[in-house]
Amino acid sequence: MLGALLALLGCATRFTPQPLQAPDDLRDPQSKTVEDVTVQVSILTDEQAEQHFDVDLGRREIQALWIRVSNASQRRLWLIRNVLDPDFYSAEEVASLAQGDVGYADRERLRQYLRDESIRVQLAPRTVTEGFIFLPRARGGRYVDIRLQADAYAETRDSAAATPGVGAAAASRKRELRFGFAIPLPDGDFDYERLDANGIYPADAIPNLSVDELRAALEGLQCCATDAEGKGGADPLNIVLVGDSHDVMNSLSRSGWSFTHRITAASVRRVIGAAIGGTPYPVAPVSDLYAFGRKQDIALQRARRSIAQRNHMRLWLAPFRAEGRWVWVGQVSRDIGIKLTTASPTLTTHVIDPQVDATREYLLHSLMAHGFVDRFGFVKGGPAVSRTEPRYNLTGDPYFSDGMRLVVFLSPEPVRADRVRSLLWEESAAPIAEGQSEAAGRRVWPIEPEAREAR
Repeated sequence: MLGALLALLGCATRFTPQPLQAPDDLRDPQSKTVEDVTVQVSILTDEQAEQHFDVDLGRREIQALWIRVSNASQRRLWLIRNVLDPDFYSAEEVASLAQGDVGYADRERLRQYLRDESIRVQLAPRTVTEGFIFLPRARGGRYVDIRLQADAYAETRDSAAATPGVGAAAASRKRELRFGFAIPLPDGDFDYERLDANGIYPADAIPNLSVDELRAALEGLQCCATDAEGKGGADPLNIVLVGDSHDVMNSLSRSGWSFTHRITAASVRRVIGAAIGGTPYPVAPVSDLYAFGRKQDIALQRARRSIAQRNHMRLWLAPFRAEGRWVWVGQVSRDIGIKLTTASPTLTTHVIDPQVDATREYLLHSLMAHGFVDRFGFVKGGPAVSRTEPRYNLTGDPYFSDGMRLVVFLSPEPVRADRVRSLLWEESAAPIAEGQSEAAGRRVWPIEPEAREAR
């Protein structure tokens, strides 16, 4: 009886992985070239992964990232996997997690197949190398950061043996090559899936502004978002991003922002459940606010420990371009709690941190830290409101602000912080300090003893 049972288990499911013709069979593969190296990437859908590996990776919350590196250089390169995600899965881990999908007799075949399908980390010169890295699931979108490190020994050897002229060229090459990709991960419920930037405004019918014209146009916009009827002052429109759709997705995804679900019956149930249980919902929907006669075109958030704590932003395409690129006007604030309300279709709404300028600064610093800021500045956006006499949004939350709008020209290529340029427009208030009382002055004092005693 036991032998028959073991035989039955061994034949329960045959292991029959199917070949995948990359990149033709993949969803929206992306490609970038730096110097003489080209990297292509794509993330398999759950259905593609199950067909190709013959196990259900989706049920294990694993995504298979396909990578192809065409190394046309004479250098040996190394793929630094930890940068992609420090929690990536090894082939052995995936095999252990998914072994129940195949018969007992095929488990070693599965293990070996996953090993063989994994991309090598050493990339030989003049070769094309492809394979997979297995990552924890990301929802909405994932920023894929591919970094290839040139072999230090080979660099030293080549430099020493180089003929005149060749040595200089070799020295000018980058030791580390970076390739960044923002990959949407649609499931039918994300708001960005319905975004058609060219369909909102006819590209040939909107003005293309200079930097000075942009400043004037932004100062002429309404101060705040509104409700659906265009009434009431909602949260302030305090940010402006200049960049095409890909640049926006790339920079925000890399800076830790996730796209959000649309408001549906299913997402409302998840919001309520997460609010009651105090659990995270990293792609929770954002309630609708209005500008330019429509609700936000896309919403994003930077999730934290629970659904009650997050940074969120809404973005609208403006009816003009700047230097040939799209202009996105938006609102950013930090959520610090949840309250019940009948004014929202989710029956809940977030309570915002009243120090909205600090969250505006948070966005600037997060973009700058990851090298996506080319230029930035501030323009007048609305009346300044103080901590002692705040303004209130549509759900009754108070906030105070200097009334400025942050304007960021995004860079498609990394920019060091010391190379970021200021537009030298308006000067913003000092975040944090503007929310403090006179008592906080005891935390700041002059270095000179005489001046300190005079205090």
